[in-house]
Amino acid sequence: MAHLAQGASPASRGLLSSYFYLTLMSSTKESRTNTGPGIRQTATRVSDGSRYRRRAGRSSVIDMPDDQTSRVRFEPSPRSLLMLVLVVASLWLLVRLWPVLLVVVVALLVAGTLSPAVRWLEEKRVRRGYGIAIVFTAFFILSVLAFVLTIPTLVSQAVALLENEPALRARLGDYLASSPLSAPLATWLRGLKPDALTGALGSMAFGFSLQLFGAIAYGLSSLFLGLYIIIDRDRLRGWLFALVPRSHHIRLSRIMMNLETIVVAYIRGQMTTCLLMALFVYGLLRACGVENALALAVFAGLADVLPYIGPLLSMGPAVLAALSHGPVVAIVVFLLMLAYEEFESRVLVPRIYGRTLRLPSSVVLFALLAGGTLMGILGAFLALPVAATVMMLIEELRVDLPGEQELPANTLLRETDDRGEEEYERRTAGVGAEQAAAIADEISRERRDEERCPTSPMPQRTGVTDGSTAA
Repeated sequence: MAHLAQGASPASRGLLSSYFYLTLMSSTKESRTNTGPGIRQTATRVSDGSRYRRRAGRSSVIDMPDDQTSRVRFEPSPRSLLMLVLVVASLWLLVRLWPVLLVVVVALLVAGTLSPAVRWLEEKRVRRGYGIAIVFTAFFILSVLAFVLTIPTLVSQAVALLENEPALRARLGDYLASSPLSAPLATWLRGLKPDALTGALGSMAFGFSLQLFGAIAYGLSSLFLGLYIIIDRDRLRGWLFALVPRSHHIRLSRIMMNLETIVVAYIRGQMTTCLLMALFVYGLLRACGVENALALAVFAGLADVLPYIGPLLSMGPAVLAALSHGPVVAIVVFLLMLAYEEFESRVLVPRIYGRTLRLPSSVVLFALLAGGTLMGILGAFLALPVAATVMMLIEELRVDLPGEQELPANTLLRETDDRGEEEYERRTAGVGAEQAAAIADEISRERRDEERCPTSPMPQRTGVTDGSTAA
């Protein structure tokens, strides 16, 4: 091209220059690419070929050598390191203090269960100290009666079972040998050595006794801690209210009141399911002619408090007691109790707790499955109160859920909350934390009574508001 340009005339040189210029411009336009709406990237090489420049939209120009790679350096701030250390320390304390936290949770459940009875006695002109003594004495007497009624009977049945073990094993072996399908099991059962069976049962009984004594110790600790919580109610509530700004005291009081209502409703549901289990077991064992049906029914009702494992614990003594009347009776008792346990878990529990806690049956079943999967028996035991508490907090804190529209009723509730907080600030001007907490509790209960029996139309809350109306 240079040779042609040298031999050409000036006019030809001008035409060649124009041609080269247009060619260069067209190649530059082709090198531009659009990666999205409103974003254009241009890549050009610098003359020495050692650097590459990229520009995208309004971002800054970044020059980097071709023979180097970018490095990202992570430098956490001291505050981030401190937060990480605090989180790790909290998790470590949670694991180490888990038995203590369990005692505290059970104590709060005991306090929340017995506080309405103490308050009812106070309304009947009984002094608070006497009311606490009456309620806890009655609770202790009922617990001792249940223990005395069930444990000696279970121990005597276990002793009788060990004494009659050879005869029972022979009868069961003869029954299993009558069928070709169960003949190998009968052969294994007849060849089982009594000494090995007695030793295994003895070691299991010893381990269970240690666990039982530990559970009794933790239970007594929870009972007395719940007693102290009820006795020091005003002082503990004053400390809690002193930590929270007064602009949130009314809402805190409503949350505490609703938590107590949730606990009472949950205990009411537990009592209902336990009573139904006890009645079913008593009727079944009486129909089968099994001795000590009342004691076994009481034990089944108490064991039904524990999710999943409770019905299995109650099934063992009942089946062993029915075994003395023959394998057929024992199998019938086992199958009927298993069927009732499934019916209770799938039908009764969602309906009963859904009614007492104001939760949909699907939410009840999902909460039980999720709690049992995450934390085992304890998770299933606490799943329903936690689910009801979450629903209550969403309602009380006025959390706007995704897809939910603002309703006039919610606006009216917010205005009512604002008026209640203004009244509370006016009445608590210059008073201490304990007296302010008592005033907040009084205002919250007045608001709840107005919502239950309104003299003028006002919006109703959808959450659990009172134990008497929850059922």
